[in-house]
This record gives sequence, structure tokens and C-alpha cells, in this order.
Amino acid sequence: MKITDIRCYVIEGEHPSPSFRWRRGLPGSQDSSPRGERPKVAILRMDTEEGLVGATRIADGEAVASLTRRRLKSFIGDDALLTERLWTKMWEIDRIEETQMSHLGLIDLLCWDIKSKKANLPIYKLIGGNDPKIPAYASTVTWDRMEDYERHIKTCMDEGFFAFKLHAWGDWREDAKLCRNLRKWTGDEATLMFDGSAGWDFVTALKFGRVLEDCGFYWYEEPMREFDLTSYRKLADKLDIPVLAAETSDGVHWNAATWIDMSALAMVRTSSFFKGGLTGALKIAHLAEAHGMKAQVHGMGVANAHLAAAIPNNDFYEQLVFSTDHIKSLKKLPQLPIIDGFVTAPDRPGLGLDPDWEALAASALTIV
Repeated sequence: MKITDIRCYVIEGEHPSPSFRWRRGLPGSQDSSPRGERPKVAILRMDTEEGLVGATRIADGEAVASLTRRRLKSFIGDDALLTERLWTKMWEIDRIEETQMSHLGLIDLLCWDIKSKKANLPIYKLIGGNDPKIPAYASTVTWDRMEDYERHIKTCMDEGFFAFKLHAWGDWREDAKLCRNLRKWTGDEATLMFDGSAGWDFVTALKFGRVLEDCGFYWYEEPMREFDLTSYRKLADKLDIPVLAAETSDGVHWNAATWIDMSALAMVRTSSFFKGGLTGALKIAHLAEAHGMKAQVHGMGVANAHLAAAIPNNDFYEQLVFSTDHIKSLKKLPQLPIIDGFVTAPDRPGLGLDPDWEALAASALTIV
């Protein structure tokens, strides 16, 4: 099925509401747009000779427009159903571009959108098909006070969540108090995880990891920046709690293989947006499975829900929680509602983005 056109529509988006922050030192919900400006968003469209259209949405609108103009147009004339071939072609472009990680999988997502519509099957059934109903964990932002965490966590419990992941302050002593309190609030049966957001050195990471072991946490995520694999190997060797890593490292499955070869982790991260779309994410998932490892899906969205539903070695769907009102609204979401602690992958074909293209063209700031 020949690709006949690829277009990028740049539109104005909205800053997240409510606003939120991460640990000390990390930017939060405000992007780098100049004061008073709204962020720019890209919607990509792929047309085919059979009339099927693929679509995906991503931030970084101006950068994606540039990439479309200079590189993505080269896919016109290729067969949209040959996802492995086109993934490899994009990987070759990455050698020259040093493509942003979140841009590496754009062509792949467009092609899987089309492939699913062509087959008239939901994506999770095409790429594997394990279980469409996936346990969801409540993944916190960083709130200001201990009592904020307690209030929001208990609201999550009231809404049916039974698994929780902390993004905390970055002060290991205060974070340790929070972890101990989380276990008290949720009880012994809840599954608990901690995300360090790459904030610590080896000594602090080791010290804090032992706190998590004492509290019975399930995994310890990205405690250090993901460059020093020797420190990660030492950490994984000294701790019993599984270290979950390779979330933000470049190189897709080749990089994941190095982590595994060095015994620098016990679980590996995969996702549709940091690991080269669904094709790259699946390569990591199957690699991890071959080594007896979990491949935990990172982040939200329809593509990640399909990924989590497709593979047997993932445990959860990640759902960020921002506020009491947001938590209570999750069961009413029109797309991917969280019901009694579970999300269900959509059973319709495609990735679920079906814009009014005429209206979009009329409102777009730029069309490439």
C-alpha cells in the first residue's frame, strides 16, 4: 500500500491543567514556550493509495514540522505495510539526524495506524495479543506536602487503584518517610513502586534502595542518570529490589541489550514514544522476555495501552494522577477510562485520532 503523502499540521496546544512539578531540579508542566505563548503541537497525517489515512499527535510542533519537511517526506512512495523496512529506514535517518527519541517512532505509529485499519483489527491483536484488560497503577506527580500525598493516594484507593508509584521530592530522607507512609496508607497487599527520576548518585541510590526493600516495594526506577552502567550494575548487584531502567537511553533494543549483558538492571523500560514506536518497543519486549525479564511499559496513551495489552511480560498501564478532581474523573474518560484499577485497550482499529481535517487545515499555524 503506497504512501502518497505525509503532512504535518502545527497547531496551538494547551498547557497542562492543573499544572504540576517533578522532583527538585526538574522542570514541570510548563514547557519552554515564551511567556504568554501556548505550546505548539504537531498532528501528522499519512495518506495512502487505498484512501486509508494514518494520524498521530505529538508535542514539539515546530521541530516535527522541520523533520517532516527535510526527512519524513522521503517515505512517500514506500509501502506503509512494511513496518520493519520503514522502521529500519528511519533508524538510518537517525544516524544523520540524531533524532529526538520521541520522533524516532512517528513513521512507525502512522504505519501501524494504517495497518490496523487495513486489517480491521485492534493494534494489540496485530502486534501480539495477550490481554486487553491491564492493571493500572496511579503514578503521582510531586505534591508539596505529605498530607497532599496522603489525601490523593486515599482518593486513588477509593477509586479502585491497588498499585501506586511515587514521584517524590528528591531529598532521600524526606522521600524515605513518604515511602514508609505510603505502605501504611495502602496496606500490605498494595503494589508499590518508586521513581527516582535520575536524581541521585550511586551512594544515595544504594542507601535509598535499602529503604524501599524494607518497605516491600516492587521496583526501583531510574535512580541515577542512565549513562553510568557500571554504577547501575553495582546497584543491581547489591540490592534485592528489582532495578527498572533504560527508560531515557537512546539506541532502542541494541542499547537494551547492553544493559542486559552488563546485568545493570532487573527490569527494562519500553514505550511507543521513547523506543521507536510500536516496532521498536516490541523489539525490546521480546528481547527482555528472552532473558526472563519484565518489559514494563512506560507512559500513557492509546499506543502504550495497545503495547501493554500485546505482551505477556508487562505488569501495568501507567496512569499519571494530578489532583483529586482528576483522579475522580478517570473512570469517565472517553478514551482509556480506569475502572476499578484496570484499563482496557480499545477494540476498534487504529490509534483513535480522527481529526476534522478541513477544520484542522483552517486553524493550523503551519502545514508542511
